[in-house]
Amino acid sequence: MKSKKLFPLSLLLNVLLLIGLFYIVSQTDFAAEAKKNYGPAGKEGTEISTIYSSSDKESIPESNLGITMEIQGESLVLAANKPGKLSFDSLVENSVVVRSTYQRFNPESKVYIEGVDYTVDYANGEISRTPDSSIPDYSKHVLYGKKDFDHREYPDYSNHSYFIWVDYATKNGARLALPNDQSKYLSNSRQKLESGEPLSIVSYGNSITAGGEASSTDLRFQYLYGNYLKSIFPKAKVTIEDVSISGYSSSEGIKWWDTYIGKTTPDLVLVGWGMNDHNIGSNTPEQYKKNLIELVGMIKERKNAEVIIYSTFPPNHEWHYGSHSMELFAEAAKQAALEANCAYVDVYSTWMKVLERKDQSSLLGNNINHPNDFGHWLYEQAFEAMSF
Repeated sequence: MKSKKLFPLSLLLNVLLLIGLFYIVSQTDFAAEAKKNYGPAGKEGTEISTIYSSSDKESIPESNLGITMEIQGESLVLAANKPGKLSFDSLVENSVVVRSTYQRFNPESKVYIEGVDYTVDYANGEISRTPDSSIPDYSKHVLYGKKDFDHREYPDYSNHSYFIWVDYATKNGARLALPNDQSKYLSNSRQKLESGEPLSIVSYGNSITAGGEASSTDLRFQYLYGNYLKSIFPKAKVTIEDVSISGYSSSEGIKWWDTYIGKTTPDLVLVGWGMNDHNIGSNTPEQYKKNLIELVGMIKERKNAEVIIYSTFPPNHEWHYGSHSMELFAEAAKQAALEANCAYVDVYSTWMKVLERKDQSSLLGNNINHPNDFGHWLYEQAFEAMSF
């Protein structure tokens, strides 16, 4: 008899508990939680770089949307009151933090205020400046709205002073880079990583590979990737060396071999040309492919090293000197890797996936052909998707 009287009371308490928990979750301020966990921008606390996270990243199929995930440090430029699109829509309420620097732990970082400096369309994943916003107005950029522009006519065409950097959570996340298995090409590298033998990685390419527009060395994609390898191989002893030739194409990569990569002793070489090959008057996709195959052959023969060829992204489509056919160069890079029997990383597809929503200028440090810090992270995501 006593247990029957207690049952309704127990049921009532459980219902009240559930209501209370629902209220707490619904009232959670993600921005406040981020500030509590990581410290306010510019103040002493835990440094954050861009993070891609989900409940189970390794099990996410490319086509599966609806994954709740977090992005930190995504870049945008905002013109007048026009909305800027993030990589994903369906944002979690109160999850958005907007700041003036890519890294949170930066004494010069400013956190902008929602409703004062910007508004958020959470459903569509868009951010807009307010009329009195302190966010720089990209419509005042010297190249804004220019068609077929020649950058040489302008003394300063950089985007750096216009970027904002956004942390947010989305309920509609998906992979930005497709998983791909390159294990048959990188067995020696894996063995060294697993055993703790030193692994020397050398990157050889143009100004992008040389770190053009990245705000620090550790935020360049190959250094991000090196840290990623150390995180999944506890014994790994990885060193990164870059010997890239800024402003030139794969032809110079062959011509000046002895001066640059010839002086190194790599175990693994990241070969990343293509942006300057793509310029008007430079190499055709066919010549670019031949050059890559020749470079891989030289690396294998002279250095006895494994190789990863990686593609690049299209430059600003309004830039006068681009041939605007990067899809052909990306395919050439892929075919070169197949014929040269080496690994391939598809940066091009990762970049194009992001461009399905975002504008090019939000990703370009020089507004022409150099990725900003978030762009270097996109490169690293493409590398991270490669299994071996």
